[in-house]
Amino acid sequence: MAEGSGFGKTILIGDQFVLDGVPAIVSSIPYETVTKVERIDGEGWVLEDDRIEVPGYKDKKREQQGESIDRILEVMSIDVKKTPIKITVGGTLLAGSGVGASAAICVSLARAVNAEFDLGYSIEEINRVAWQGEFPYHGVASGVDNTASTYGGLLLFWLEDGEQHFERIKSPGPFEIVLANSGVTVNTAALDQFIDQQKTGDPELFAARLETIRAQVLEMKRALEGRDLETVGRVMSENHRLLADMGMSHETLDHMCQTALEEGALGAKVTGGGRGGYMVSLTPGPELQDTIASAFEREGYKLLRATIGGS
Repeated sequence: MAEGSGFGKTILIGDQFVLDGVPAIVSSIPYETVTKVERIDGEGWVLEDDRIEVPGYKDKKREQQGESIDRILEVMSIDVKKTPIKITVGGTLLAGSGVGASAAICVSLARAVNAEFDLGYSIEEINRVAWQGEFPYHGVASGVDNTASTYGGLLLFWLEDGEQHFERIKSPGPFEIVLANSGVTVNTAALDQFIDQQKTGDPELFAARLETIRAQVLEMKRALEGRDLETVGRVMSENHRLLADMGMSHETLDHMCQTALEEGALGAKVTGGGRGGYMVSLTPGPELQDTIASAFEREGYKLLRATIGGS
């Protein structure tokens, strides 16, 4: 038996538009999905999914999850007819839309299979396999989620001529955030169709909005490198308003972001694909983080407290 792990993630900006040439700022979070692989008698693979979840998430993703597992095993040349396996999934990452739950299971499975079958994959190859496993979940996967899940840390991620690139953002020190889940599970693949409608419906407006987001990404990167968290928070909130104008938010997420700001968060926005899932609030300092988290807990939302940035 062998096991592997993959980080969850949050995207501070650039969420939905990486495939359109917009860079994204993404960070891993200190919650992981852990997958165990063991050889069994019989034929094929069996799955035991013990992850904690937003109610209904695993059922809604079950078909995509099965396709993803098949794709990963095929890419890694594992013939489960000859060598059947049991896959057991758990860990501390809450399974829900917006925190890279699918990427974390892809990365952790790739690492577990690599270890169990002694394949000798490099970290770059693990990331490539996990990216392939993301396609059934996303339709077309940019690679941003699995890259954060594989490598960890605070990253600037972008695509150039179809190739994935990333660099580490050197933030002078760590800072706290709170992620809270709306309870709305999203079909990530359907988001691509929604964005395509905006591209064709008003191409000039769509292009102008993307230019605004590109500028916001670069402003946030500079602010993170200078630990100007006031600016980071302002850009987050400005970006959320733009995403809401584009229909990428949800009334519950809008309410949650407003709640965070009213309680003192420096910024708040939808994270992940949008239209459901998680929001992220910037809450530097344990006291402010606790204040924001307590406000969400009083309203019954599931949440994650995390510290990101720094070394």
